[in-house]
Amino acid sequence: MRLHRNLCFAVIDGLTLIFNEGHYADKVIQQLLKRDKRWGSRDRGFVAETVYDIVRWKRLYAEIAEVKEPFDRDNLWRMFAVWATLKGISLPDWKYFENTPTRKIKGRFDELSKVRKLRESIPDWIDAVGLAELGESKWTKEIAKQNEKAEVILRTNTLKTTKEQLQNILADEGIDTEFIKGHPSALKLVERANVFVTDAFKKGLFEVQDACSQLVAEFLDVKPGMKVVDSCAGAGGKTLHIASLMENKGQIVAMDIYESKLRKLKVRAKRNGVHNVDLKVIDSTKPIKKLHNKADRVLIDAPCSGLGVLRRNPDAKWKLEPEFLDRIRGVQQDVLQQYSKMVKPNGKLVYATCSVLPSENQNQVQTFLKSEAGANFELVKDKKLLAHTSGYDGFYMALMTRKA
Repeated sequence: MRLHRNLCFAVIDGLTLIFNEGHYADKVIQQLLKRDKRWGSRDRGFVAETVYDIVRWKRLYAEIAEVKEPFDRDNLWRMFAVWATLKGISLPDWKYFENTPTRKIKGRFDELSKVRKLRESIPDWIDAVGLAELGESKWTKEIAKQNEKAEVILRTNTLKTTKEQLQNILADEGIDTEFIKGHPSALKLVERANVFVTDAFKKGLFEVQDACSQLVAEFLDVKPGMKVVDSCAGAGGKTLHIASLMENKGQIVAMDIYESKLRKLKVRAKRNGVHNVDLKVIDSTKPIKKLHNKADRVLIDAPCSGLGVLRRNPDAKWKLEPEFLDRIRGVQQDVLQQYSKMVKPNGKLVYATCSVLPSENQNQVQTFLKSEAGANFELVKDKKLLAHTSGYDGFYMALMTRKA
């Protein structure tokens, strides 16, 4: 591979924004890809993948390059040189790469890779939490899997098409896909591609959604005609899946504390042909109280650490702080206590997170069930999905019923 100066400069500019100014990697990459209209798909792919790679391995590359935060541009070029050397890419004769110690880089990599927190490039505290909660063997496998690049998974919008029809339509657009066993609406891309520019996407035939994430709506056991509340709907990936499972019949109340996210859901719902969703901003306790004892089903896709989806959001591990984890556990329990009151007798509740930590998952459910608010509920089943066993994102989901 030959390195091109303008693409490498884009990478360095992106890393400056992510590491030094706290910008989110996905937003930065979106901006970078609009930088030069002459770039082809290979150029854009290089910029996106290189930025994500260096973000993912920040700690390891910084240790090898012997640089510390905050990184100036020279530091970032040194980390870039480490990335290129470890990828087997020849460094061009540019001033940024003068005196790059190629042999030393490989030796340092071999040496540092003996220590898990360096090998997997994670903060000390995350390594300690993962080790304490999952144990040595499980955590070592899980964090290694979380450093692998995530595959692109689509969820068929069954309101408009079938999985088989979608596969054929995408093939006609030059995108090959595979079925995934145990995931009735999922298609996995054989090779990465920008699916958002396809006619199939513009017509609302699919959404991009991880295979394990797709299991959450199915876990809720919805039926056409029900009243369903998605209480932490966000931009609505699971809301839209619920709508398709309900065949657009009944009512879905999609709630969130962020109105901006619900506005995105409104746009997505229109594209998907979904018309049984009511949007409600949680700006006080009133929207919740109005729904007390009214819902057949309630989904709490709770805010969490996101440690099950680091493959997709590698910069999250550098933004997370121990204090956030302590705080979010309190939020999770409070949400369970308050939002569960919307479930009517004989109704069902699903608590879900994209975390792999028991303290955010089964421990929260057990605490809830032992509380006054949870006394009328019983656990039917739960599912713990780890990336290293499922092959997809890490998720947890618990199904509870409210007694008559």
